[in-house]
Amino acid sequence: MAARSGRGAGAGRAGAALSRPRTYLWTALGVLLLALPFYLDRFWLQAGLFAMAAAIAAIGLNLLTGATGQLSMGHAFFLAVGAYGYCVFAARPGVENGHGLTGLGLPGWLAAVLAVGAAGLAGGLFSPIAGRLRGAYLGIATLALIFIGQHVLFNARDLTGGFNGRAVPALSLFGVTFDDTRTVVAGVPFESAEKLWYAALPALLACALFARGILRGRPGRAMNAIRDHRVAAGVMGVPVARYRASVFVLSSMYAGLAGVLLALVFQRTVPEYFGMVLSLEFLAMIVIGGLGSVRGAVTGAVFVSLLPQLLTRYSEALPLVAAPGTGGGIAPGEASRYLYGAAVVVVVLFLPGGLSRLRLRRTRRRNT
Repeated sequence: MAARSGRGAGAGRAGAALSRPRTYLWTALGVLLLALPFYLDRFWLQAGLFAMAAAIAAIGLNLLTGATGQLSMGHAFFLAVGAYGYCVFAARPGVENGHGLTGLGLPGWLAAVLAVGAAGLAGGLFSPIAGRLRGAYLGIATLALIFIGQHVLFNARDLTGGFNGRAVPALSLFGVTFDDTRTVVAGVPFESAEKLWYAALPALLACALFARGILRGRPGRAMNAIRDHRVAAGVMGVPVARYRASVFVLSSMYAGLAGVLLALVFQRTVPEYFGMVLSLEFLAMIVIGGLGSVRGAVTGAVFVSLLPQLLTRYSEALPLVAAPGTGGGIAPGEASRYLYGAAVVVVVLFLPGGLSRLRLRRTRRRNT
C-alpha cells in the first residue's frame, strides 16, 4: 500500500508539473523557434543565428566572471581561436588573395570539434596565469591576449589570410551540407541560414542545460564560494586552483564553439571582428542580463547582439540614426553602443541583478 501511495504521489506530481503554465509556455516557445525558418527571411535568420552564437559565448563568460569572479577581457581571443581553427582544420590547402593558405581538409564535424578543443587548449595554457591573478590584474592580463591575437591574425597569413581574412568551408553533418545549396522543404527553400538554424539551436540548448546543471550542482556552489571569498573556500576544502583552471578552460571552449558558429554564419573570418570591442560587448551582455545566471547570459546576448541589427534595419525610420555610409546621423553600430552602454549604467545603479532578476522580483512581491 505504501508503494502504491508513493507511485500515486509521484504520478500526481508529474501531472501537476505537466499542467503548469510554464511547461506549456516553454513548449510553445520551442515549437515557435523550430518553425521560424519557414517564415523569416534571411536577415532575421542571420540575426537570430548571431544571437545564438553570442548567447553561447556569453554563457561561457558568465561561468567564468559571473559565477567564479574571474574578470576576463580577452573572450574575443578564444572566439578567434575557434573560428580560425575551424577554417584551418576544415579547409583544403589553396591560394586566396595572392598567397597560400594552410588547410588540413578534415571533415567539417571533426574540424568543429577540434576547433573547440583548440580553444580549450588555449584557455588551459593561460589558466596558470589566471590562477595567480585576480580582479583588475587578471583583466589586464586577459586583455593582452587580444593584442597578441590581433598581431597573429594580421601577420600569420598562411593560417588566417591576413587583413582580408579567409573563406569558411561549409559544415557537413549527418549527410547534410550547411551551404547555400537550395533544398526545398514543405515548399520553403532551405539555404545555409535555414540549415544552420537547426544546428545552432540544439547547440545553444545543450550549452545552456550543461551550464545550468553546473551552476545548480556542487561545482556551482564551489564556484560561488570562490567568487565570494577565495580564502574561505580553500579553508572549507574547495580546490580553488583546480576549479579556477577548469572554469577558464570550459569558458574558452564555449567561446570556441561560438567562434565556429559565427564563422559559419558569416562565411568569412576577418581579424578586425575579434578585437577588444567584441570582448567589451560580451561583458556588457552578462552585466545587462545578470551575472552568474544562464538566463541572464542569454537575455543579455539577445539584447546586445540584436540591437545594432535592428537599428540598421530600421535606420530610415529612426531619428538621429543614419544608414551605414549615408552620413547625416549616428551610425547604427555606434548608436547601439551608446544604448547598451547606457543600459549597463542603468542596470548597475538600479537593477544589480540584471534583466533576468526582474521576474524574480515580481514573484517575490506577489508572494509577500
